[in-house]
Amino acid sequence: MMTRSQQGRTHRLTRPSIAIAAAVAVTAGVVAAAPDAKTAEPTPKLGLVAASTSVTLDSWKEDPGVYLDLGTYLTSENGAFELKVTRKSYKDPVVAQQILRNGKKTTAKALPAGLVKDFSGLPDFAKIAITDAAGKTVLSKTEAFCPNNASGRIRPDAPANSKYPQSCPVNPFTLGSVWGVENGWASNTYAGYYSDPVQLAAGTYTAKISVTKKYRDLFGIANKPQTVKVVVRERSWEDEGEGGGEGMAAETRSAAPKSGASAASEHEGHAGHGGHAGHGQGADAPAAASAHASHGAPARPEAPAARTTGAAPTFNVGHGPYPPAPPALPWALKKESLQRQAFSAAKVGDRAGQTDGSRQAPGATPNAKRPTGKANVPDVPKPDLRSLPAYGITVSDGYEDVPGKDYLAFSANVWNAGPAKLVVDGFRSPGKELMDAYQYFYDADGKQVGYTPTGTMEWDPRPGHEHWHFTDFASYRLLKADKKETVRSGKEAFCLANTDAVDYTVKNANWHPDNTDLSTACGQENSISVREVLDVGSGDTYTQDLPGQSFDITDLPNGTYYIQVLANPENRLKETNHNNNSALRKVVLGGKKGARTVKVPAHHLVNAN
Repeated sequence: MMTRSQQGRTHRLTRPSIAIAAAVAVTAGVVAAAPDAKTAEPTPKLGLVAASTSVTLDSWKEDPGVYLDLGTYLTSENGAFELKVTRKSYKDPVVAQQILRNGKKTTAKALPAGLVKDFSGLPDFAKIAITDAAGKTVLSKTEAFCPNNASGRIRPDAPANSKYPQSCPVNPFTLGSVWGVENGWASNTYAGYYSDPVQLAAGTYTAKISVTKKYRDLFGIANKPQTVKVVVRERSWEDEGEGGGEGMAAETRSAAPKSGASAASEHEGHAGHGGHAGHGQGADAPAAASAHASHGAPARPEAPAARTTGAAPTFNVGHGPYPPAPPALPWALKKESLQRQAFSAAKVGDRAGQTDGSRQAPGATPNAKRPTGKANVPDVPKPDLRSLPAYGITVSDGYEDVPGKDYLAFSANVWNAGPAKLVVDGFRSPGKELMDAYQYFYDADGKQVGYTPTGTMEWDPRPGHEHWHFTDFASYRLLKADKKETVRSGKEAFCLANTDAVDYTVKNANWHPDNTDLSTACGQENSISVREVLDVGSGDTYTQDLPGQSFDITDLPNGTYYIQVLANPENRLKETNHNNNSALRKVVLGGKKGARTVKVPAHHLVNAN
């Protein structure tokens, strides 16, 4: 699984500009004629190609290291390359199947047991060997491959849009995923989101990239390594100037110091949203912590790392005080514009002739008016809210904000197992502070057939938050060893967004959900109505670096406890099943006041704290 430092590095990457007229230029030297239907093979034909014969990579003096985005792609012809990756429970290992489609016939071919160990991609897929100008090998490594990586079409008659998700899941408690390279498309092999930078001195190198033998044999990939010239240039932030251009200004990282209530992790790479305002912080999250981003050392913009086309997801992967990941973009799309506008802001998106891999979905549009007529809950499919066990668990003291306090912080996710999406609209009467919230119900054709009142939404005015929160969506409780409540978190309100792909194999899972872009998902201060959606298969993560995502453990004795994440605690939302809303995670507290410790045992086969 991805480390915290890898998460943080992903979000230091800058966002390149894209020439509007650019098409997916991977086609250069790669275009293949559409296969003849009579000779088409029932399995996809895969190949490794390089979009360019040379790349220039940057190493920054302030943060040395080169991200090996070499612009190599896996192409799929004669059909889509599709894998289904699942686990029955956290007691069972991850298993993977290749899904083969031949007309209306669909078959599944099991991949070797143990080949895929998690949901980050195919391990040790690409082999990279780098030699210096003298022919000496200076680096040899393998990298994982996420088929859902940044991708684009390689021929004009290929499907205009890929049906596959936009990234491989990063949540340690993911249950199911679908990976794929669309027919006539190519997916970048760079493992950026899961890969550490490498140390290469400034100079010229030759990189040889190939698919490792076990995957060539498994998927019938020809042994045709690609060779790319690599120019490494050393740059300095001082030389670039502190401003770094408007593109850097848009991508600066929050440098907020840790506070007791938020226990901010320096390496949490998540989007800029957080706790609620109207409920009060409670004992576990003192009010002083709500301003933790506004004091301490001033934020310093990161030196831009090499621009990635790797597995950085367009999902924001949780609410938190850091900027979202840049969109993953094919190298061939960005090469020209990077040369001309190295630091300009991105202009990305899907349009005619261009599928650039960004596909960051805006917030859904609410109904124009609040519902009228008698409320009713019809007999139609409804959502099934479930909680994942807590993770990202850490302890800290109160620092200068609340000296003498100790906190247990955690990340939590509530997801929707379907078969229907959760849709909640908020409507505000002019001059009122709270919105009235309503849950909507739909028939099999997508027609709204009912609604019911379901609480309120409230505005969070704090800098870095500034959105509407739906109240009583979930509750966090710290239970004693006998599983009786001892501490309750002050957090009760949430901005619903599809931050994590938890299980895209469930019925009606939406592989391209709305409300993934947290900057638009939950409205503005002057909004008169807001729609918040949790789609089937997706979950909403709140990370441990937020007010309310912690418990005050100052006066708790050492011993065994359980963090409970409870979805829909008051049963206000209508679901298919209210009996699977709770998830427990065991923790063991130790140490002494001001220096508390926490041990987090593995949750069955998931050994992620």
